[in-house]
Amino acid sequence: MDRMIYLSMAGAKAAMNRQEVLSHNLANVNTTGFREEMAAMRAVPVRGDGASTRVYSLETTVGYKPDAGPVTQTNRNLDVAMKGNAWMAVQSLEGTEAYTRAGALEVNAEGLLVTAGGLQVNGDGGPITIPANASVTIAPDGTVSALAPGQPPQAVGRIKMVTPEQALTRGNDGLFRTRDNQDLDADPNARLQDGALEGSNVSPVETMVAMITAARQFEQQMKMITTSERQEQTASKLLSPNGA
Repeated sequence: MDRMIYLSMAGAKAAMNRQEVLSHNLANVNTTGFREEMAAMRAVPVRGDGASTRVYSLETTVGYKPDAGPVTQTNRNLDVAMKGNAWMAVQSLEGTEAYTRAGALEVNAEGLLVTAGGLQVNGDGGPITIPANASVTIAPDGTVSALAPGQPPQAVGRIKMVTPEQALTRGNDGLFRTRDNQDLDADPNARLQDGALEGSNVSPVETMVAMITAARQFEQQMKMITTSERQEQTASKLLSPNGA
């Protein structure tokens, strides 16, 4: 009986983990620049005497869906959408460089160009500082120009954009990094679209269907556990001396 219990328990746990991933994706269907998280199954043998034939099926995150999300025109000077496989470099709360596709930018009280979450946008030469009361324009190559009252336009920096050759890894803070946590070199050919934002690449319909499927799989696994318990009780009665 324990084989059925092991299989059912592993299947139920895998269905629960899949529901967590799908729920996370669905919760970020309106998050700017969000990349759909993908998951897969892997077999993990149970260690110990007498357990060599037991294998757990565990959920493992294999990365993210690389497809670009829909681009919406906002006509806001500080909104940018990365083109192709370009990513924008920001400074994480840990002080290290990370990458994002969320291009809703702002100017904070210190005059620094930051993301909507307050993270500093990295420039090719360091932080990008905007003069007080200046209007900002961002060129397709990431060059940031400021127009202060009574002064000619001046370039104040260029947003650092990178094009990774390999897939990045997502951190717990929602930012992406290289697998070895090394900073990428700026790509002079990377381009962005100003006055626009890239939406999430999560399909709400497909995600909802997948959540329903995972819920049904979980129910089936729980029924198998109940069936196994009932069969074990029946076997115990048959093998007991008095049949009770």
